[in-house]
Amino acid sequence: MNLSKDLMAASSTPLVLGILAEGESYGYQIVKRVGELSGGALKWTDGMMYPLLHRLEHQGHLKANWRTAQTGRRRKYYQITEHGLKTLKVQYRQWEIINDALSGVWRDLSERSQWSNPDGLQAG
Repeated sequence: MNLSKDLMAASSTPLVLGILAEGESYGYQIVKRVGELSGGALKWTDGMMYPLLHRLEHQGHLKANWRTAQTGRRRKYYQITEHGLKTLKVQYRQWEIINDALSGVWRDLSERSQWSNPDGLQAG
């Protein structure tokens, strides 16, 4: 299933902040973690990840430092800041509201016989 770009964009900041709240990481590890969390449904690319990380760093949500891995490769590791944690908490509350509203809509629709299979729903 292809997810809309709007949904991907809206969920990217809380996903990255949430992953980094678990501990520091670098870009490729974050991409892998998003894939794991979504059961492979979200397939992020470097072209999406690194501009997002740079934007979050510029906004003060993340701090970064360069390190050399055991392989000799230099990697930029990201950590969430206090400001980033506060933002994550706000976004968590916002997503709860959205999720509750959508759950109500889906529940109401599923109770109607006209929408017994959301996957089979045709766009109008």
